[in-house]
Amino acid sequence: MKKIILIAAFTFFGTLTTQAQLLRLGAKAGINYANLTGTDITVNSENYKSDAITSYHIGLLAEIKLTEKFGVQPELLYSTQGASYKSAVKEFTNELGYLAIPVMAKIYLNNTFSLELGPQASFLLSEKDKVNIEDSKTFDFALAGGLGVKITKGIFVQARYGLGLTEVSTNAKAKNSVVQVSAGFMF
Repeated sequence: MKKIILIAAFTFFGTLTTQAQLLRLGAKAGINYANLTGTDITVNSENYKSDAITSYHIGLLAEIKLTEKFGVQPELLYSTQGASYKSAVKEFTNELGYLAIPVMAKIYLNNTFSLELGPQASFLLSEKDKVNIEDSKTFDFALAGGLGVKITKGIFVQARYGLGLTEVSTNAKAKNSVVQVSAGFMF
């Protein structure tokens, strides 16, 4: 009877250990190199050209390993994006703060590298600009792809590109475009 209880206990704790390896939680932060793609904008009959801005992102993530070579990584991030605009006379920056929810499919190339690809839904939380542009849309949808690198068992870095598929404004045909470089850790 003691052997059966001992075997059952080892099996139970072995199952818990296996389940814990399938789901890992973590946090990450990094820099954004963001711009708006599409047509240049016109404000009060002045044409503006857009330039990229450097901003940041920070948030939480979960890594769910489904097989040896495939997993899913949902994230909850605060990400600032936007652009800087210049005309012959003046310049202003429009910084959009989003609650971004990417859900990345991860293909593990080996124990160190993984490819990531998936959709990202973003909800506009704030807008900081030096000119009154009140026509920003509150929802943004994008496709994102990149590369993840495990430095140690708990520390990782990622590089990702997000291509906006929806327009960010009702008056300009402009879409978000952002390159993200992140560092983070898994618990």
